[in-house]
Amino acid sequence: MAYDATMAQPLILFGAFDRHNFGDLLLPHIAAALLPERELIFAGLAARDLRAHGGHAVRALSEVRTALGTQPVDLLHVGGEILTTTAWQAAVMLLPPDEVQATLAYLQAQPQEQAAWVQDMTGSAGQAPYVTDRTHWPALQRVLYAGVGGVQLAQSEPGLRAEVLAKLRAADAVGVRDVQTQRTLQAAGIDATLLPDPAVLVAELFGERITQHGAQGEVAPLRQTFPQGYLAVQCSAEFGDDTTLNALAAQLKQVAAACGLGLLLLRAGAAPWHDDLGVLQRLATRLAPATVQVAESLNVWDICALIAHSRGYCGSSLHGRIVAMAYALPRINLRPPASPQQAAKQAAFAATWDDANVPATVDVPQLADAMQQALALPSRALQDTADRLAAQYRRGFEALRTQLT
Repeated sequence: MAYDATMAQPLILFGAFDRHNFGDLLLPHIAAALLPERELIFAGLAARDLRAHGGHAVRALSEVRTALGTQPVDLLHVGGEILTTTAWQAAVMLLPPDEVQATLAYLQAQPQEQAAWVQDMTGSAGQAPYVTDRTHWPALQRVLYAGVGGVQLAQSEPGLRAEVLAKLRAADAVGVRDVQTQRTLQAAGIDATLLPDPAVLVAELFGERITQHGAQGEVAPLRQTFPQGYLAVQCSAEFGDDTTLNALAAQLKQVAAACGLGLLLLRAGAAPWHDDLGVLQRLATRLAPATVQVAESLNVWDICALIAHSRGYCGSSLHGRIVAMAYALPRINLRPPASPQQAAKQAAFAATWDDANVPATVDVPQLADAMQQALALPSRALQDTADRLAAQYRRGFEALRTQLT
C-alpha cells in the first residue's frame, strides 16, 4: 500500500466498518459524502473488502500507519458505539462466523495465547482499539470524533475507561450521539458536543441510490409480495431461543392482523454476535406463510431500501431505527430478554433525539401495542423529526469540518 507523499494531506476515516454490521457500513459513506474535497483512506482494525455488500475496501490502521510513516495525516472516527468496544469483542467480531466456535474453544483451552491472539487480530495493544490518538503516531495532525457512542462507559472496566478518557482528552474535537455518553465525558472533564448519529442523513444523501435498490434485485419482488405494505422486522441472534421466538411470533401476528400488513424479516449485520439468518427462518416458520418473507441480501443499500419502503420498522438494531427515522417512518426497538442492557444505546439515542410520543425500547410482550402506537403517529411529526436531525447533524459536522481545513 503506497501513498504519494506529494498529494494533499490525507484524511483517514476510521471505524468498525471492517466487519459486516449495517450501521458501521453506512457511516463511512456519510462521512465521505460530506468531505468530497479530501483524499480519503478507509481504515479499520483489519484489512477487509466489503464492497460486495455495499461497504468499502478497508485497510488495517496499523498498515496505514506504517505506509504513511512521517507524512502528516488527519483522522476522523466516523461514529458507532466504539468507546466501549473492547479488544476482545473487536477481535471476535473480525472472525469469519464459521470460525468463531472453534477459535473460542481453542482459546479457552489455551488461555495464555489469548492476549497475543487479540493483539494480532486488532493490530493494537490497546483495550479500546477503535479509539485512537497520537501516542504511537506523532504524524497524526488532527484527531476528531463524529457522533460516537459510549453509553456504558461509566460502567466499563476501569482500565478501558481510563484509556478511552485519556484518548478523548487528547482529541481535537469530540462529538457524541447521546446525552448519557455526553454526561459521562463531562463528568471526566471532557467537552463533548452532542451530535446525532451520522445515519440521520442517509435519506437526504443517498435517497436516489436507495430507491434504485428498491426497484431491483431481491428487494423488488419482496416488496411486490405485500402490495398492502409491510413491516420491516429484524432481531439479533439473542432472540433465537424457542420461547422468545414463540412470543415474538405471537406479537407479530397480532400487529400484522390489526394493521393489515405483511412481515418482512431482514438482517442488520452478519458479523459474529450480530444477526443470524437461521433465527429469522425459524421465526418465519411460526408465522402464516402468506404473511411473511425473509430477505437474504446483506447489501447495505438493499437493507436501507427494505426499511425505506416499509410502513414501519421493528427490531433490535439501532441503525434500523435511525434509517426509519431518516425516512420519517414509525419505529420501535426491541430489548433482548436475556440481556436487556444490550438495548441501552437504543434507549439512550431515542431519549436524546426522538419525539417523546414515539415508543423507544420495549420488551417482546409489548411489541404489538407499541408498534400500533407508533403506526398511529401523525406523519407530519415524524417528518419534522427527520428534518430536524438531518439539519442538526449537518450543522454539527460542519463545525468539525472547519477543524480539518
